[in-house]
Amino acid sequence: MTFRVTVLGAGCIGIFVGGKLAAAGADVTFVGRPRLLDEITAAGLRLTDLDGGADRVAPTAFHVATDPADAAPADLVLVCVKSGQTAAAAAQLAATVAPGTVVLSLQNGIGNDTAIREVLPTCVVLAGMVLFNVAHRGDGCFHRGTDGGLAVAEDPALDRFAPLFARAGLDLQRVADLRPVQWAKLLINLNNPVNALSGRSLREELADRDYRRCWALAQSEALAVMRRARIRPARLTVLPPALLIRMLTLPDPLFARIAARVLAVDPMARSSMADDLALGRKTEIAWLCGEIVELGRMLGAATPVNARLVALVTAAEQGDPRRWSGPELLAQLRSAKSGAAEHPANER
Repeated sequence: MTFRVTVLGAGCIGIFVGGKLAAAGADVTFVGRPRLLDEITAAGLRLTDLDGGADRVAPTAFHVATDPADAAPADLVLVCVKSGQTAAAAAQLAATVAPGTVVLSLQNGIGNDTAIREVLPTCVVLAGMVLFNVAHRGDGCFHRGTDGGLAVAEDPALDRFAPLFARAGLDLQRVADLRPVQWAKLLINLNNPVNALSGRSLREELADRDYRRCWALAQSEALAVMRRARIRPARLTVLPPALLIRMLTLPDPLFARIAARVLAVDPMARSSMADDLALGRKTEIAWLCGEIVELGRMLGAATPVNARLVALVTAAEQGDPRRWSGPELLAQLRSAKSGAAEHPANER
């Protein structure tokens, strides 16, 4: 049986995952912006990864559309739009999906599946997380630059699609409760604003101890708020979150030796937030650091480090071209933290 798959949000993640499914024999339609759709229609797809894998998908092996209404009825819908576009994307699907269609949210942040389910109550809406990074290299080439698979909320409706994902080489990790995975991925994604503000590749940024200290400050603050909320993030790396934070602050030579076994990162990989800023698009900062700030507000807990990252990325979205060095960004975050300690009432 050939499954019909609609990818709503044909960005780097959507094209990579959908392209792998197309290479495995699915009938895939990418719905997105003309800029990328025109590129892949002309060049086809070349899907590579840091492990040396490579798949080519001819332009004749998939379909493209700028409106979900132009896509054929789907057996499986992958929602890969930015979190801020979730409600609008679900509304677009409402007139095109049949009851019982499996709709899988492969998005950053917490609660996107809930937003989709409210608009599509007759569909099987499942939360999912993409645990790897994808970089767009042009001419239809999309490269997986970090380790990881797909984590998905367990549901019997996934059974018939499991062989397709297996043929595609996409590790489908089915878990009873995805929330701990989502919070753990959010912790990892707190490096996205650091990377975006640095203007460097992920590997270059992570090689700089001051940038890593920035990430560690954001993670430490987030973990403290999560503990107050009794949220226990899952363990997505070799080290648990608390030990990963300690590792980030190690001197560069020692970090380099340990990180080779803990964090596999391709030299060309960048965060999706860095790509968004480069393209002049609104980022997902409100669904990353902003999620921590909002959780802190609900608990009456100060979150000055994440709040400062929200402010700096927002300024960059509004046209501030500054690229922060490691020492400069670290000084900003430490200043925010010390200011909150001196004036705690102002941060609540």
